[in-house]
Amino acid sequence: MTHPLFRRAAAALALGLIAPLGTASAEVLPSINLQLTPWTVVAREKGIFKEEFGKVGTREVNLIASGGAELIGAETAAVSKGAISIAQRMIYPATVHRANGLDGVIVWVSEPSNRYRAPVLAAASNKSVNTLADLDGKKFGSSRISCYWSAPTEALNAVGLPLDTRQTKGRVRYESIDNASVALSAVLSGATDATTTHLAAGNATGAWLSGKFKVVGHVPDDGVYVNHAGRVTYFAKREFVNKYPEAVKAFLASRERAMAWTLDNVDEAAKIVARELRLPIEVAKFQITHLGQWEFMSGEPNAERARHSIKTFIDYYVKQGDDILGERRLTPQQIDAFVDGRFFVGGTHSIYQ
Repeated sequence: MTHPLFRRAAAALALGLIAPLGTASAEVLPSINLQLTPWTVVAREKGIFKEEFGKVGTREVNLIASGGAELIGAETAAVSKGAISIAQRMIYPATVHRANGLDGVIVWVSEPSNRYRAPVLAAASNKSVNTLADLDGKKFGSSRISCYWSAPTEALNAVGLPLDTRQTKGRVRYESIDNASVALSAVLSGATDATTTHLAAGNATGAWLSGKFKVVGHVPDDGVYVNHAGRVTYFAKREFVNKYPEAVKAFLASRERAMAWTLDNVDEAAKIVARELRLPIEVAKFQITHLGQWEFMSGEPNAERARHSIKTFIDYYVKQGDDILGERRLTPQQIDAFVDGRFFVGGTHSIYQ
């Protein structure tokens, strides 16, 4: 029989309250590859990366650009293959990737979302679609493993118009399109009637500012998406996190500082983002200031609240016909271990004081 002391120690290890063996003298990471995003270019420009990573011996920070034609979720494959060390993904798709076998952990979770994060869009020229109710019998196209499915699923269910699932026919035809630019083009061409995207995403902001799209619906203000499934995460492979926890902490400290500086210096930050990402200045500023932006959100310091969010939206989406989370459902213990408590309040490598 296992001694109760060992059982308690094992539980604490799974929750991240104590460090795994070997992390007390964590290895030094000489260089790190991260995503090229609005906040990371600010952190590089203002010397934040140099300061924070320098403290732990990481001397080189490489920012990797994703191609405009890249499929949604490509960053997950990049993490899995080691091309990117830590990647951003919304919490719903991050959880799906874990259910699909990615041996990763979440090291940061955002505060709850809002109704503006993932609106339902139609072509401005489409006179027959002006509200969610107008989508009855129409075609909706978006990426399946993303907020572009989880948000409209709740929004349309709220008006009694469920999307098609693999098991059942709904009131709205669903077509999976894993490239946001293609999904937007399909709406403009009439191949589909609506889609969902993050307006502050690099491949969507220009299209939105062109005036060719209109918002026809949002998720409920106090629903599952806003409170749980629309949170943002940063995740990494478990092996990387266990080997380089100090580098992960430096990353999170850099993000926190870059967020604070950007929100205090929006005009200067927009110029940096525009130059480094080769964007028009109005697009760069939109990506910083729009209510639906996610690059500069505050974090969720409490690991248990993050775990509760995952458990809550899994229950909800499985009931809505989510075949992936239904067939590969994570256990409560797997969810607890998925959110690495070392990087939240009370953890060994927390940035929260």
